[in-house]
Amino acid sequence: MTPNSCSGAIARIRGEATAPALQGEVRFLQRPDGVLVTVEVSGLPQETPFFALHIHEGRSCQGRGFPRTGGHLNGSMQPHPRHQGDLPPLLNVGGKAYLSVLTDRFTLPEIIGRTLVIHSGADDFRTQPAGNAGPKLACGMIRCG
Repeated sequence: MTPNSCSGAIARIRGEATAPALQGEVRFLQRPDGVLVTVEVSGLPQETPFFALHIHEGRSCQGRGFPRTGGHLNGSMQPHPRHQGDLPPLLNVGGKAYLSVLTDRFTLPEIIGRTLVIHSGADDFRTQPAGNAGPKLACGMIRCG
């Protein structure tokens, strides 16, 4: 299946060694008015209230600290927080987070094969280039599905 033939995609999230219980799914559904993104994760560290969520340009979650994820997806070369891959933060409620958002910043073919990253802290929405959100806590590959 090619990225252009996908109407939906999924990223299965797994935590780094510092957050081994972190897991979940992020689903993407292409609609005429944008992409609907739905997030359901559990195992978030309880001491942090917000976590940054970004689509990164890289194509691998391999390695400790996910070094191959690259920077935020930013084909339009916008400053942070207007990158294509900048998504709303996750609110931690008892170690779980849920999010549903419709965005027109990207299309499904633009994100298939990219990485989705949860950072260890909140995005401050101003620090360049990535919002001072801390190390990468979890990662998932975005695949047709």
